[in-house]
Amino acid sequence: MKVVKEREEVENEFPPPEASWDAGDLGCGELVLGLFVRIKKITPGGIFRVIIQDPAAPEDMPAWCRMTGHKLVGATHPEYLIQRKEK
Repeated sequence: MKVVKEREEVENEFPPPEASWDAGDLGCGELVLGLFVRIKKITPGGIFRVIIQDPAAPEDMPAWCRMTGHKLVGATHPEYLIQRKEK
């Protein structure tokens, strides 16, 4: 099983986030739509930071990244760092 890195490790390996979004306690449907729109605004390969209070986020975020082709590079609930796919 692949271990997602802690934020401090990610900060040393990747550039700082280009954008961030505090999604509060949005659930899956609203969260997915919000992420889809916002992550398109950053450059391919860029880092996007999202804060999600929803208790299902630790399962939802890795699944969303797998389904969309983006890479979850850091996760410490409630903060998630996503690297946008190249194309």
